[in-house]
Amino acid sequence: MRALIKKFIPTTLFRHIEPFGHLCEAVLLNIINGFPARNMKVIGITGTNGKTTTAFLVHRMLHEAGYNVGLMSTVAWGIGGDIKPQLTHMTSPTVPVLMKRFKAMRAQNVEWVVLETTSHALAQHRVWGVPYSIAVLTNITHEHLSYHGTFERYVAAKRMLFTQTKNNTRGYQIGIINADDPNAEVFKDAVGNAVMYGTGPADLQATDIRLTPDSVSYTAVHAGQKYHITCQLPGSFNVYNSLAAVGVGEVMGLTPAQIEQGIAALPAVEGRMTRIDEGQDFSVIVDYAHTPDSFEKLFKDIKPAVKGRLRVLFGSLGGGDEAKRSVQGELAGTYADEVVITEEDNRTEDPARIKAMIAEGAIRAGKLPDKDMFIIDDRAEAIRFIIGRARKGDTVLLLGKGHEKTREDATGEHPWDEIGEARSALKERRKH
Repeated sequence: MRALIKKFIPTTLFRHIEPFGHLCEAVLLNIINGFPARNMKVIGITGTNGKTTTAFLVHRMLHEAGYNVGLMSTVAWGIGGDIKPQLTHMTSPTVPVLMKRFKAMRAQNVEWVVLETTSHALAQHRVWGVPYSIAVLTNITHEHLSYHGTFERYVAAKRMLFTQTKNNTRGYQIGIINADDPNAEVFKDAVGNAVMYGTGPADLQATDIRLTPDSVSYTAVHAGQKYHITCQLPGSFNVYNSLAAVGVGEVMGLTPAQIEQGIAALPAVEGRMTRIDEGQDFSVIVDYAHTPDSFEKLFKDIKPAVKGRLRVLFGSLGGGDEAKRSVQGELAGTYADEVVITEEDNRTEDPARIKAMIAEGAIRAGKLPDKDMFIIDDRAEAIRFIIGRARKGDTVLLLGKGHEKTREDATGEHPWDEIGEARSALKERRKH
């Protein structure tokens, strides 16, 4: 129905009308279902990058501390240790699905819910009626501008989570905000009461940071209290993700031991820096990175540790922000020794056009077509190609799809398993 309506209404007008439809739906379904989340406390996590990992860290920390806690994220949803994979592309579920899951959690007496909350869900009022007690901001960079129109509107949509939290008189009414983000004060002003975290001057500051290929560790300090944190997820960005979890734990009154042990207990998040090991003498990593900011942070962390060549495969979303494509290409071309450009989710856009935009950036960074930059339409074929070219000591990064179980083109959605494709390619290589 939504697609049919969009066909006959101009995009700009539809963008103004759509939120009211979702708001009516949210109000009606909350009334019909008796406001299923009313007696729960909800931790909303938003940001451009890091939402899923932060949600998993917070959920695991609370679960280990003995809370009856639910999780709704990009990757999975569930209660306690019973976490089910999320099969759709959508981070924040539709209103009917949200109601159904909150009802299931209410039936099991869930106390706290960790809910990834996107700018789309906020702007469309899909989370109306959700009683946010704590709002978390991971970071905010240019993304989803094809929907929001401007960066300012994107920020305003994210900010709604913090005003909604402030207005929940039955909640904690507090924000956990990345102080190192340039827009931090905008979010602090929205919620009023906030814990600012970061690696620079902040209420909750990470010091003595140590990065390894498999983990991060640091000391977190707040008002004289020290936390010795070890997070089993590699990458400097996971200092921030885990530090946000420390902030949540502090606000909720967890002990230092509960915070430390809870964060250390999370072994991995599917499609987030997932290492694929089939006995090969080079590294293969699957990650969901799909924005210029996430590319740059990932490449800066990975590059110094690569013994051989860094080989990178990715595409870009059809109908998404076009401006980021050449930037992604340029970043990959700058840091990687080899770039393979392929499909991601072309949707109804011409895939050749998407790849050409990415290639433009890679060429600008000095990559030569058919020498150290290749364009391969089929993603499965592209994965076999890049893995087939890898040599001892190399690192292969497969970016953009991560955990997602489908890929979308003009003919619709099709099953997809990035990790499975990588394993198959490695096994196929070994046979030859």
